[in-house]
Amino acid sequence: MNKKPLFELIENQERLEAFSRILRRKKIIAVDMEADSMYHFREKVCLIQIATRENNVLIDPFRIEDFSCLLPVFRRKDVRKIFHGADYDVRSLYRDFGMEIRHLFDTQIAARFTGLRESGLESVLHHHLGISLDKKYQRKDWSQRPLPPEMQEYAARDTHFLIPLERILRKKLKKLGRMDWVEEECDILSRVRALGENPSPLFLKFKGAGQFRSRNLAVLEHILQARRIFAEKKDRPVFKIFGNNAVIQMVQERPVTLRQLEKTRALSRKQMKMYGEEIVGAVRRGLETPENELPVYPRKKIPSLSPKVPERIKKIKEWRDRRARELDIDPTLICNKALMTAIAAKNPRCAAHMEGIEDMRNWQIHAFGEEMIRVLHSKTSG
Repeated sequence: MNKKPLFELIENQERLEAFSRILRRKKIIAVDMEADSMYHFREKVCLIQIATRENNVLIDPFRIEDFSCLLPVFRRKDVRKIFHGADYDVRSLYRDFGMEIRHLFDTQIAARFTGLRESGLESVLHHHLGISLDKKYQRKDWSQRPLPPEMQEYAARDTHFLIPLERILRKKLKKLGRMDWVEEECDILSRVRALGENPSPLFLKFKGAGQFRSRNLAVLEHILQARRIFAEKKDRPVFKIFGNNAVIQMVQERPVTLRQLEKTRALSRKQMKMYGEEIVGAVRRGLETPENELPVYPRKKIPSLSPKVPERIKKIKEWRDRRARELDIDPTLICNKALMTAIAAKNPRCAAHMEGIEDMRNWQIHAFGEEMIRVLHSKTSG
């Protein structure tokens, strides 16, 4: 199993179409992709890996313009697509190629539902197949061309073992009676989509923005807009222009001169030379924003909850943790904190009433609904 995988690099339209005809006859394929989010302003898919039981190919999207021949295969419900940690892949493949993925099976989700706590691909493969993966190329620049042979081999290995791994995990899940749990989770995962690349305002995607009042939010927005312009001009990710900690520090201290900005020590000397003038200009624009134009951070209105809700949450959590130990799985798979709160707030009287609870899965209702109802309405739950 540890031998080097044999693979083909597809770099032209004719060969891709020939391979797509092979895929149409398959019932199971393994898929992975590599992107360049660590190196460029607009991230993009740089390599697509697809393996069957007989084939292992790397597809170079920089050399091929039309991926329409692959789209029907990925939409087919009778072809199982095996991914590991598919969230980013699903979003990226749809964003770049309009690729809809139906009948997805995520071996990372499957591994967690069998009880594995370490669910990275290298850990899962080592546990089930005794295979050790070298992840040293994981953070390399996959947009470079030509791709070095060792990076091609690394990419091919990621899909090479997914089909045998899926077979093992599927067998375990069926034995545990959790196959339908994983299938529902994978179906939900197959429909995730990437957010728009330029949300307005930018502070809505900035971690920590909620701590700022309106005036500082205006300063934050202008700094983020300036950073985004720098990043686009240099074709670099925004975090490589300057980090979020530097942004927060500048917002808090609001420097309006280069001397004041230097005193914050938020930027290096090199960054000061490149970005200093624009940053103090951005701060000034934020401070000069008219009162009636100041942004407001959107707050979710917290519903008025019964004083009995915390007690119900405690009861559900105690039950959940006990059941998780019995099933030997992560407790959050049974019911996470947000869902426990939603259940406790609604206080359903029967399992059917749980269907309207946001993020409640059908498998959770079928497997645990009646138990949770009994817990909620035990004598001490009120």
